[in-house]
Amino acid sequence: MISRRTIRIKVLQTLYTYYSTPERSISNSEKELFFSLSKTFDLYHLLIQLVIELADYAQRRIDTNLARLRPSFEDLNPNTRFVDNKVIHLLRKNRRLLAYLNQTKLSWANHPEMIKDLYVFLNESEFYTEYMNAPGVTFFDDKRLIEKILNNIILISEDVHLLLEEDSIYWNDDIDLVVAMITKTIRSFQENADENQPLMPMFKDEDDRQFAKDLFRKSILNHDELRTIIDQHASNWDLERIAFMDILIMQLALAEFLYFPSIPTKVTLNEYIEMAKFYSTEKSRTFINGILDKALKELKVENKVVKAGRGLIGEAE
Repeated sequence: MISRRTIRIKVLQTLYTYYSTPERSISNSEKELFFSLSKTFDLYHLLIQLVIELADYAQRRIDTNLARLRPSFEDLNPNTRFVDNKVIHLLRKNRRLLAYLNQTKLSWANHPEMIKDLYVFLNESEFYTEYMNAPGVTFFDDKRLIEKILNNIILISEDVHLLLEEDSIYWNDDIDLVVAMITKTIRSFQENADENQPLMPMFKDEDDRQFAKDLFRKSILNHDELRTIIDQHASNWDLERIAFMDILIMQLALAEFLYFPSIPTKVTLNEYIEMAKFYSTEKSRTFINGILDKALKELKVENKVVKAGRGLIGEAE
């Protein structure tokens, strides 16, 4: 499922677009937010399909070699361990995956050369050679191979990154997140699973879906209050010279402090400081951390940060 960190990132990106658009519409931007989240879910299924495509390509190579006029001993006795991988077999017949791909028409059919290049890269990798030549493999070994293909082949392939960026602007920052999602999915597979093996849902539960909506809306509807807090604690800085993305990161973090009682303040701080690593400079991250820390202390003194349930975790320290 799409993690809350991914939700926060998507809300940040949508918020940036919202404030950068002359004709602002909360409703339209909210639709854009959920569309971008659905595209992340598309990529989850598309990259699972890519693993299957690699095995299918390997099978076609075996078939082609067997059909040679004078096949060699290796052609007649191919190593089918990869194409017989039990995890790939489960993925290939998975009903939810097949239904989703059929509904969305997601496919790698127009990129045969990239599939070939990825397979060549895979075939030359040390971990693949070890897997193919091992005396025997277990279901755990089959799972580990898929994880390594995802993390050591697909994730680092410049061709995959470029193609995904060309296909959808929504996938520019998603591949790392999605590979982590698929890795978690593969680890959940059991050897006795069948075609009904569940994949991840788009959201863990309705609370996560509502979190995306509420975070976006509360950040906008309380814009003036949140910006005032930032202004007060950045009094030694010219707000017009602070990176716009930095302000948005702080705006979202403050919204969580004030309007999300079930989220611990430590979780909020950690999440947005981590996001600042990727969407701001090192100097900005230190600045954001300092401003949020000062603001949080003052908001607590003013009893404006009210946490309950899970949101109380760490607050007594």
